[in-house]
Amino acid sequence: MSAGGGPDNDTARIEAFSDGVFAIAITLLVIEIRPPHVEGGGSLTEALAHLWPSYLGYAISFLVIGTVWANHHNRFRLISRSDHQFLFLNVLFLMCVAFIPFPTALLADYLPSTGGYRTTAVAVYTGTLAVTAVFFTLLWLYAAGNRRLVDRRTDPSVLRAMTRRFVLGMFLYIVAFALAFVSVTASLALIVALALLFVLPEPGDRSKENRRARRGAVR
Repeated sequence: MSAGGGPDNDTARIEAFSDGVFAIAITLLVIEIRPPHVEGGGSLTEALAHLWPSYLGYAISFLVIGTVWANHHNRFRLISRSDHQFLFLNVLFLMCVAFIPFPTALLADYLPSTGGYRTTAVAVYTGTLAVTAVFFTLLWLYAAGNRRLVDRRTDPSVLRAMTRRFVLGMFLYIVAFALAFVSVTASLALIVALALLFVLPEPGDRSKENRRARRGAVR
């Protein structure tokens, strides 16, 4: 960064730091799954089976964080510059990512319960993911707006498609949070569906595949 806080080209350091936060967050998920203690004639198999909420929380959060990391990485293939505001937004986004293991543990502890405890746990979990999605979208909107930080050679239609994709995802994460107060099952199902949706190739990747296919057909 320059002394005046202007844009620079050192996005590799930002991505490397971000990757470290993702790696720590995703590792902390499994630390929350503690081996059961079986005494006397108890069944270890049953004790392990009773940990199903921990397995579920781990699987969902691993999928979510992994998908967010992949999309974050793909964004940096287009972002060629940075500035102070971008760094600050990225820090806020990573703060949310690093927090995800806590609501995951909360979800595992209270998902088997009934009533308000389960609703609150799912609301905290989905709310955390919704806030993470908001900051991720703001990060992209800031970088892509008026081509502020993205590679100026990028196809404008690709930028528009990505923006629509992220804004829609942010909105659906907020819907998942609202659903937690109506149906925890529907709320978590939507979270899983969103993670699977964002695993699909992005608009830029599909356009590249189409161009390669057309060039192959011409040959």
